[in-house]
Amino acid sequence: MRRWLLRAACALPLVLLALAAAAWLLLRGSLPRLEGSMALPGLAAPATVQRDALGIVTIDAASAGDAARALGYVHAQERFFEMDLLRRAAAGELAGLFGPRALDTDRRRRIHRLRARVEARLDAFAGTRMPQLQAYTEGVNAGLEALPVRPWPYLLLRQPPRPWQPADTALAGYAMYFDLQDAENRRELALWRLGRRLPAPLRELLLHDGSQWDAPLLAQPRGEAALPDAAAVDLRRLPAPPAAGQPLHEPASPGSNNWAVGAALTTDGRAIVADDMHLGLRAPNLWFRVRLRYPDPAAPGGRVDVSGFSLPGLPAVVVGSNGHVAWGFTNAYADTADWFPVRPCGEGQAQDCDPVARHVETIRVAGGDDVQLEIRETAAGPLVHADIDGQALALRWVAHLPGALNLGLAGFAYAADLDQALAIADQAAIPAQNLVIADRHGAIAWRILGPLPARAPGCTGLRPDGSTATCTPWPLASASVPVLRDPPGQRLWTANARTLDGEALARVGDGGYALGIRAWQIRERLHAADRFDEQALLAMQLDDRALLLEPWHDLLLGEARRAPAGSALRALADAGGDWNGHAAPESVAYRLVRAWRLAVHARIARGLAAPALARLGPEFELPALPQLEGVAWPLLRQRPPHLLPAGFDSWEALLEDAAAEVRDALAAAGPLAARRWGEENTARICHPLSAAVPALLARRLCMPADELRGDRIVPRVAAPAFGASQRMVVAPGREQDGLAHMPGGQGGHPLSPFRGAGHDDWVHGRPTPFLPGPARYTLTLRPVAARE
Repeated sequence: MRRWLLRAACALPLVLLALAAAAWLLLRGSLPRLEGSMALPGLAAPATVQRDALGIVTIDAASAGDAARALGYVHAQERFFEMDLLRRAAAGELAGLFGPRALDTDRRRRIHRLRARVEARLDAFAGTRMPQLQAYTEGVNAGLEALPVRPWPYLLLRQPPRPWQPADTALAGYAMYFDLQDAENRRELALWRLGRRLPAPLRELLLHDGSQWDAPLLAQPRGEAALPDAAAVDLRRLPAPPAAGQPLHEPASPGSNNWAVGAALTTDGRAIVADDMHLGLRAPNLWFRVRLRYPDPAAPGGRVDVSGFSLPGLPAVVVGSNGHVAWGFTNAYADTADWFPVRPCGEGQAQDCDPVARHVETIRVAGGDDVQLEIRETAAGPLVHADIDGQALALRWVAHLPGALNLGLAGFAYAADLDQALAIADQAAIPAQNLVIADRHGAIAWRILGPLPARAPGCTGLRPDGSTATCTPWPLASASVPVLRDPPGQRLWTANARTLDGEALARVGDGGYALGIRAWQIRERLHAADRFDEQALLAMQLDDRALLLEPWHDLLLGEARRAPAGSALRALADAGGDWNGHAAPESVAYRLVRAWRLAVHARIARGLAAPALARLGPEFELPALPQLEGVAWPLLRQRPPHLLPAGFDSWEALLEDAAAEVRDALAAAGPLAARRWGEENTARICHPLSAAVPALLARRLCMPADELRGDRIVPRVAAPAFGASQRMVVAPGREQDGLAHMPGGQGGHPLSPFRGAGHDDWVHGRPTPFLPGPARYTLTLRPVAARE
């Protein structure tokens, strides 16, 4: 027996080594092919795929169809799993990959029935680009099939990859609707429930829609709120909940910055576009950098040469430059959804009610039984709430309607100048975005691109004042927005804040637009100089000055001087003596002041909402109030007793209580003077499956845990898993001078030579070129010969 045990002990390392070798070989088998020559079915002429040191791809092809086919091949080889997640997330099919844990997400997404809608409208989605869509789809499946081993995540999940279909490209695009818009329209519902329980003066104060940081393009600043007097509203005479309730969530919605300068502001008459889109960050990145070159008589000079950032799943460059025009996007925060009160018809009922169509959706569940989900749909949209505050509510969302999405964005690759680009924008359909665009002649323009509700006057769903309107469900419109072209100052800027006013704002609506601080800070820097180049605009993207917090720092110091010894206010002020006005990782003061501001905001918000919260109960969650800054400062300057939140004897007590919360929370980790901003703002940029593997392997699926400069309230937006998903600064026609960054890297494989490539440059803001560099790898794709 001892002999057998000894033999087993000796054999065990060999067995483990053999298993490790087999796993290694399987993992290597799913690496993309980078070099050599291979046949690609359907290709009409040879094409080349070059990769530079960062893995940025250049595709040279003989036609648009061949370029789309080659792009599909490359996307699948590098990013098929990520493409799969996009289509499944939009369609509500994640449980088919991840099992029962994804069922709740699938139920919420499946209500929208996007796969059924897409399949019924695929011709309209593709339009004249159906041949390119079909070529892209076939290229994707060829790229998947060419891998000797299925992509590594499917080995881990023990699932086979499902072939790509043309409808999946549309679903990948619709996934961005979920990222960029409030698909469940929670904000409108929460504001309606809140507003109908507040006195009008208090509601108007709480929901004031501007601040001292407003910087709209085509409107005037709203400024700070005017406070109602005690005769209008007195919190001391109104009910308040017995407990503090749920905390106020920090506004953390997806956003972006973009701006442009015209010919008069550069030394050689070029126009320059800067764009950085803020989204959830992962490894690999959401985007894939690519340059596409091919002849086409419809393009300027008979040739397309477009570079930028593509979304794997779509045969297009989403933001970039084609040598004639350059373009970038920020989320417009338009109001793209409404709740419609309905009276669903019951069984056998046909009058005085809203007809209901019933659809049964089957949710496939990996490792479990299929789940049937019945969806009831009215003329207004799917019935989501059968009874909330006495109302049955149907959801109407832009994404549900014909014309919400198409491949028109691909047309920017063909635009010769600003006129053509704006005409293409009229027809393109994506989630509503602020488009900033420039051409090689030095012209610049802004407009909102994407479909919007064509509402009748007053038909805005559930209103914040608690009222509702009886309206006909609206269709879509995309061309009824203003265009700002070559403004007198030759400067354009957007940063998810309000850009419009009056009738134009009424058409676009307020989908929760951001506090204006980033837009204000960008505008001020644009007006502080009269000459710009690419390096200067990159420096603006990297601006981490915390101008929003300067007055809060001054307030903290002033309150601390007046506070008694031993107070929390003094503790914060003493610990934060290193204030330098930047969202810098080494700064303790930045972290303390930032946290104190949010704690003060939470007390003000809950105090002003208290009469409603007392009736709604502790389960009700206050919506984000991004413009609360414009309410907080008048209150803190005037300190009116009639608007003091319940539970505090004075405004000074409120400020001390907020400071005590910050002190106690941070001191639990050690001395306050050691609680640096970088300790909180440490990168967690990982592959979606990193949590499912052992820690040793998980490190290969994550980017380094860098302490990040920046924050959500400065132009250099950075949070642990959120921030600038790309940076781009480029002048059309001068792409060789352009700059770009991308976190997370191009490569989606843990053994890829491009894993994390360029990420460190993004972290530290080092300038790197917009265009691909010299080729390190070249793959030739050739048509299938008759004998093959």
